[in-house]
Amino acid sequence: MSTNYFRQRIRTSIANESLQAALDTNAERRVKSRIAAFATLPDWRERRRRAHAVRADVIAHLDEYLNKFSGKLTDNGIIVHRASTSADALKIILEIAGAISKTSLLFAKSKSMISEEIELNHALENQGHRVVETDLGEYIVQLRGEKPAHIITPAVHLRRQDVGKLFHEKLGIPYTEDIPTLTTTARKVLREVFLTADVGISGVNFGVAETGTLCIVTNEGNGRMVTTVPPIHIALMGMERLVPTLDDLALMLSLLARSATGQKLSVYTQLINSPRRTDEIDGAQVRHLIILDNGRSRLQKSPLQEALYCIRCGACLNACPVFRELGGHAYVGSDGSIAPYPGPIGSIISPGLIGLEQFGHLAQASSLCGACNDACPVDIDLPKLLTRVRAGDKKEGSKKQGIGLSIQSKIGLQIYGAIGSSPKLFSLAQILAGIGAKAISPRAEWMWLPAITGWGYSKDFPRPVIKPFRTRFHMEKKDTLSENKMAKIWGAGLNYRESKEIKKERENLVERFMQELAGVGGQAYRVSSDKLTDTLIALLKERSMNTTLVWDSVKALNEFQLSQEGIKLIRTFDPTIKAGITGAAVAIAETGTILISSGRGQSLSASLTPETHIAVINSSQIVSSLEEAFRTEAVRDASAAALITGPSRTADIEMSLTIGVHGPKELLVYIVE
Repeated sequence: MSTNYFRQRIRTSIANESLQAALDTNAERRVKSRIAAFATLPDWRERRRRAHAVRADVIAHLDEYLNKFSGKLTDNGIIVHRASTSADALKIILEIAGAISKTSLLFAKSKSMISEEIELNHALENQGHRVVETDLGEYIVQLRGEKPAHIITPAVHLRRQDVGKLFHEKLGIPYTEDIPTLTTTARKVLREVFLTADVGISGVNFGVAETGTLCIVTNEGNGRMVTTVPPIHIALMGMERLVPTLDDLALMLSLLARSATGQKLSVYTQLINSPRRTDEIDGAQVRHLIILDNGRSRLQKSPLQEALYCIRCGACLNACPVFRELGGHAYVGSDGSIAPYPGPIGSIISPGLIGLEQFGHLAQASSLCGACNDACPVDIDLPKLLTRVRAGDKKEGSKKQGIGLSIQSKIGLQIYGAIGSSPKLFSLAQILAGIGAKAISPRAEWMWLPAITGWGYSKDFPRPVIKPFRTRFHMEKKDTLSENKMAKIWGAGLNYRESKEIKKERENLVERFMQELAGVGGQAYRVSSDKLTDTLIALLKERSMNTTLVWDSVKALNEFQLSQEGIKLIRTFDPTIKAGITGAAVAIAETGTILISSGRGQSLSASLTPETHIAVINSSQIVSSLEEAFRTEAVRDASAAALITGPSRTADIEMSLTIGVHGPKELLVYIVE
């Protein structure tokens, strides 16, 4: 097995100053935002343990959950397909396309790592179909003829100058480096794709076994577009992406967005239960779900099983010091092909699904520092799995053979293993190494190693300390225990007083909802029921919005008065209208989220295609948590529902936040007292 391509990519990536700057910006902002987001979740450690247990249970009983899930989907009217291999999945999709039309079709595609894994675009294009990526980052790399460079941020390796030049050459606009202008350009081009697509394709973040619900999470709104506007929707899901219940889904969502993008909840969380019903205005008329194995069953029975717990948040990539130097395109196979999944988790999943011979050497691109494990929201022991890939484990009891290692490295690791297995020998070796390093370089903080080792090319080897950690740990243990004891006593007192305060003065859910919504770029207003219509008339007239999409029944809204004031109310799908007025089933105080559902006279597109989304909700409909919201009938009974947390947004170009991509640029919520 050759690793020459990999070594060459490593050197190329390290020497690329523009790439290094882009990767540094991404990692710094992602890590900081993740830390800040988890600071708002006091019980995140407990949630992490629960999430690990849920994922472990699902993988241990995967066949049972799959059968239950598939049965619910079929009952709900979604057509279920099982694909053993990537070739099977492609065959199913091409057969669906052939049944629709014998001529070329337009596929509008939302972000999906499964589609990258099976190389879907290439297969469809070979049959004469047109496939357009609609996530901004995915669209950019598609125009460049590249693969995504990151699980969450596909164009992480590019700067605004690269995108400006690309759009000038491919889309014919004047060259600009202004990110809002570039985003608006993509919005205009892709809006036409959404409206004319024959088929929408999406991934699936989670499948809920008890209800047969497909959950799709996006920020830009393209996920909602491809599942709402085209008449046919095809969803792709790895067979492991299940949770047992809606409560478990709420748990995963509370961790996913925080880990991936530093948000409490992504802007759009879709819950799809069935195709459009006969009395509904919009939504796909036919829905297919392809459940893919492609090596997952084999992985489930291997020592790498825990890798299937992954929820694809990308946090381990941002935390990994190696990925932060290389970027996703450096993770290449023995034949030079780019791995479908990069970073720490990709260095396990790619060889696990596709093969050790092709991608096993990627596990060498890790310092085993544990940062990836610390960042993982479901507590996957990534360093342990990486060492197993390095050892070459394929099955339980298999003979270990180092993957991608030279003979010298194997001998060195055997010696290290012998020393490391003895605490006394390990401590002695540390002391001797520290003394030797000090003798060679008395003042330097690093230790010189020959270039053949790989050190010195871009990084220096830190000098071993004379006093090992174990020694220092035992010296400080007593003081630490004392400090911990005091902290627990002090914390208990604080928790008691806080609990007493909460009981004395119950939190005002309305105020918290308004604050949280403002924090994600939305605006909330309190209004009495008799003033709502006058308020909306003044707003619409001020903005010259004389036509609006509107639901059949919005509480406290006087439609006759609106019509008398010259405002035309439209209930059929019309993407040219600038404002949409909807109700909401419930609002969530802890995240500033509203939940809308499909139904008779309740157009999903009214909250999606206009530039301004106006939602009306009664103050009594505000609940505290996502778990409470998921217990409402709207979630379980509707063909589709959407959690909306602020206006549409993206940060796919240089991590620069831009409001208004495919969904509304503005979310206004009127809380009726």
